[in-house]
Amino acid sequence: MQNRFKFVSIFLFLLLFTVACSNNESIDQSSDNKTQTASESKENEKLTISAAASLNDAMDVIQHTYEEEHPEITLQFNFGGSGSLQQQISQGAPVDLFFSAAEDKFDLLVDEGTIAKEDGIDLLGNELVLVVPKENQSIKGFEDLVTETDKISIGTPETVPAGKYAKEFLENKDIWEDIESKVVYAKDVRQVLSYVETGNVEAGIVYKTDALVSNKVEIVASADPATHTPIIYPVGIIHDSKHYEAAKEFYEYLQSDEALKVFEEYGFTIK
Repeated sequence: MQNRFKFVSIFLFLLLFTVACSNNESIDQSSDNKTQTASESKENEKLTISAAASLNDAMDVIQHTYEEEHPEITLQFNFGGSGSLQQQISQGAPVDLFFSAAEDKFDLLVDEGTIAKEDGIDLLGNELVLVVPKENQSIKGFEDLVTETDKISIGTPETVPAGKYAKEFLENKDIWEDIESKVVYAKDVRQVLSYVETGNVEAGIVYKTDALVSNKVEIVASADPATHTPIIYPVGIIHDSKHYEAAKEFYEYLQSDEALKVFEEYGFTIK
C-alpha cells in the first residue's frame, strides 16, 4: 500500500513538472515571436526623402553612413527640381521629408500645413557659378555669354531654383534680354551640368556644389550673391508622415556635426 502511494505521488509530480515546462516553453516562444515580429517591422521601416538634385552626392554619403548606423532604416531618395518635388508633395505623394533648394517652394508647404513650422529649418547655403567645358577657352565671364555663345543652359525658372536665381542674376546684369533666345532650359541643375559636360551648350549656370563634382567642366565666374535671392536649403518633416518618429530622428541627424561636415566637404555653406 505504501509503495503504491509513493508511486502515485511520483507520477503526479512528474506530470505537473511536464505541464509547467510546456507552459514556460509556450510563453518563451510567444515572447520570442513577438520580439521577432517587432524587430522585423522595425527593419522594414523605409523613409522617403524628396531632395533637390544638387544634394545628390552629399546625400549618397550620408545615406551610406546613416544606414550603417541604423540598420533598421532604409532611406529612399527622390531627387529633382525643388518646384516639381513641392508640387508632387502638395498632390499627395507619400514623402517623409522635403529638402528644398529654395525657401519659397518650402514655404508653400508650410503655408498649406503640410510641414509644421517647428519641423523645418534653414540648413544650408550655396553659390551660383558659370561653368564651361574644360576645352573651352573663349568664355572668361558672364559678359562673354552675349558674344561668345550660341547656346546657354539654366534650369527652368518656374520649377528649378537655380534657374530662378540665374535669371534674376542675368536680369540684374542687364544681359538677360541679349541672351534669352540662346537659353536651353533644363529640368534640374544636374541636367544643366550634363548639357555642359557633353558640349551640347557652350556654358551653363549651376550651383558651385554641382560644378565641384564634375571633372569635365571649369568654373569661370561666380555670381555676386547680392544680385539674386539668397540661396537657402530648408529641410522639414512632412506632417502626415507614416514614419514621423523615424523621420524626426533622421531630420535631427542632418543637423549633426557628422552630417554638416559632409555637406561642407561638398561645397555647401552652413546656416
